[in-house]
Amino acid sequence: MPVITCIDDLKKLYERRVPRMFYDYAETGSWTQQTFRENTNDFSEIHFRQRVAVDMSGRSTKSTMIGQDVAMPVGLAPVGLTGMQCADGEIKAARAAEKFGVPFCLSTMSICSIEDVAENTQKPFWFQVYTLKDGDFMQRLFDRAKAAGCSAAIITVDLQVLGQRHKDLKNGLSAPPKLTAKSIANMMTKVQWGLGMLGTKRRFFGNIVGHAKGVTDPSSLSSWTAEAFDEALDWDRIREFRKMWDGPLIIKGIMDPRDAREALNVGADAIIVSNHGGRQLDGALSAIRALPEIVDAVGDKIEVHFDSGIRSGQDVLKALALGAHACYIGRAFTYGLGAMGQEGVTKALEIIHKELDVSMAFCGHQDVTKVDRDILLIPKDFTGDWA
Repeated sequence: MPVITCIDDLKKLYERRVPRMFYDYAETGSWTQQTFRENTNDFSEIHFRQRVAVDMSGRSTKSTMIGQDVAMPVGLAPVGLTGMQCADGEIKAARAAEKFGVPFCLSTMSICSIEDVAENTQKPFWFQVYTLKDGDFMQRLFDRAKAAGCSAAIITVDLQVLGQRHKDLKNGLSAPPKLTAKSIANMMTKVQWGLGMLGTKRRFFGNIVGHAKGVTDPSSLSSWTAEAFDEALDWDRIREFRKMWDGPLIIKGIMDPRDAREALNVGADAIIVSNHGGRQLDGALSAIRALPEIVDAVGDKIEVHFDSGIRSGQDVLKALALGAHACYIGRAFTYGLGAMGQEGVTKALEIIHKELDVSMAFCGHQDVTKVDRDILLIPKDFTGDWA
């Protein structure tokens, strides 16, 4: 086993152990992948102000996310097909998050169902909902999440239509994977992954198959997903969803201050500044460039969370300093999961935490909730004049 010291180490091991179509699913963006690349690269334009001769003892990364105590202000983002990266992947990731003391967010398009995760964890997790045309199915999703004890709901609002991801199309992405000569040849080289999949019954979209009308087996799933997303979604519809869920509500996919204000108006408890990891509108701003203007627009009226592009604890610290209340990692924990299962997710969280803690110390802070823009050196044109 190689020595793992950073998220990139996990990524290299992940690439060796997971079939190509699922590696490409995680490690890809839409169209030319400009936004996918800039989500990560733009962090490097922000520099830290290093301080010395300050008391670095007694540091704390503890915080809260929508009122929930967390070991650090970082959650595991909702990631579809996590159970294809590793057998029972959602359960393993949820257990790692639970033990570490951070939120786990289950995707609607998960392999393990809401009930699967609830039965195999001890603490409440969060559930992410896509905006679908079928109102009855949406209500049932919320009801199932309530019955499972989910403590927050996340509504993703940036997937009314699907961004074109060339690699997914070329790979024939599906769950379970289609058995072609190419996919079989690749999967035969992933022995540990294959043995895991043979040992589980969870190989389909657990929240969909057997729950959505007309979907009783995987063969009808692709046609359902192509027709299910609500292209007519507007803020009035989101108000209807707010009525379906009486617990803490987070709206994910905000990239414009005007939409941040709308989310505030519909009664959301938090928003997530996110461009879906660069998987939707290629050519959009990186999420980190969009963050400061959104924070300035809504101030402390609503919790502003951040997602897209984080690969280190230093990235987390930069986003927090720019005004984010909390952050999410998606690809970073997926690398760990595919590389080493639950242990790999724990390793990813440990890496992020250590980098966050040490970098905070070098910037002269003891309390992660107190960091602000003063620790950063930001180019004058970072957010730009986009008139």
